[in-house]
Amino acid sequence: MPLPTDEKLLALSNDLIQQFDTIFGEHPGFRPAHAKGAMLTGTFTPSSDAAALTRAPHITRASTQVTVRFSNSTGLPLVPDNDPNANPRGMAIRFHLAEHSHTDIVSHSTDGFPTHTGDEFLDFLRALAASDLSTPSDPANPKPIEIFLGGHPAALAFVQAPKPAPSSFARESFFGVTAMQFTNADGTIRFGRYRIVPEAGNDHLDATAVAAKSANYLFDELTERVAAGPIRFRILVQLAKDGDVVDDATIHWPEDRPVTELGTLELTARVADDAHEQQRIIFDPIPRVDGIDPSDDPLLELRAAVYLISGRRRRAA
Repeated sequence: MPLPTDEKLLALSNDLIQQFDTIFGEHPGFRPAHAKGAMLTGTFTPSSDAAALTRAPHITRASTQVTVRFSNSTGLPLVPDNDPNANPRGMAIRFHLAEHSHTDIVSHSTDGFPTHTGDEFLDFLRALAASDLSTPSDPANPKPIEIFLGGHPAALAFVQAPKPAPSSFARESFFGVTAMQFTNADGTIRFGRYRIVPEAGNDHLDATAVAAKSANYLFDELTERVAAGPIRFRILVQLAKDGDVVDDATIHWPEDRPVTELGTLELTARVADDAHEQQRIIFDPIPRVDGIDPSDDPLLELRAAVYLISGRRRRAA
């Protein structure tokens, strides 16, 4: 995939990567965010209802091979799994459609995103980098991040949203950050957001239980769990109604919006040569497949550029 030609987009993408490097340090061969991860392989089987939503190829065939990457937040490759900063967790899914042909879903375990635009997100990261969070807040001299959050209620809501640690990656739900445009064989268009729900159900730990866990408890448990049997998730799509905002990741739709089941993931094994494959794979938040198109959310093109630039840097390390 070629880099975008929009100079402003490229500059903003590089600024964001640089800001992640400023916060977490540069770690050659690793992602600037969600650096610590593990990949599994398996299959996706579409539901009987999915074709009514989209004509995408992984919906019209019996099953599709997938690669899934679970990850911790931050750009630290060794961030402890029981560190509160390791939330939200990430889940990226690649549907292998043919040789050199795929489509991806990129999601994380907090429903939503702190900012509507990339410029706002850069301001958010800069404020975070400029704030010493190791000392108590001083109301008479607020930190840069406190000033930013005070003027950006959506970012404040995201930061304050509960982010409990899961007992297992297989017991966590994940959410697509941005809306997608789904088109079925009849040409009917609906907007929706992905929700990925564990078959085993959600299970989260309180602070005391998390503190007692090891620094690698999630990844150790993941290896043990998949060796004992398949890990299953349901991929759902929450559908927008007419009038719902579909181009702003900070805006939630009401819970009464209908949900369609796209299908089931069944993960059966760890990826061979996992570290090498993680260094090479570049997930794409833009679907680039017939039947699923990006919405006009401004984060999509930016995220795709950031992933591509950082992915090329990672491969060259």
